[in-house]
Amino acid sequence: MTDKWADYLISAVRYNAAETHIEKVQVRLDNGDSVGPPSEWTRSEVITRLEAGYSFVTIVLGSNDKWLKGATVRIVVIHGEKFIRTDADRTKEDNLGNLPRF
Repeated sequence: MTDKWADYLISAVRYNAAETHIEKVQVRLDNGDSVGPPSEWTRSEVITRLEAGYSFVTIVLGSNDKWLKGATVRIVVIHGEKFIRTDADRTKEDNLGNLPRF
């Protein structure tokens, strides 16, 4: 990793029991040349930062123990409710792809 992908990187996710809403994510600081240690953020904390103009992308650890860039994370509003997603479809749930669970 040499160029900064985003302000923050999401490396793992925890959903509610129904698997429709994210409760928490593991967020890491994108240092440009390295990835910071994980910290747990709530879904609303991510939404607040996205609304403030900060950028997020998902990341996964590759087979060579190097981080691989995933997709851009955005807010999708459906029936007045905010969801964090890597796609823009109108499904009323959070979706950050196939990130590992914690």
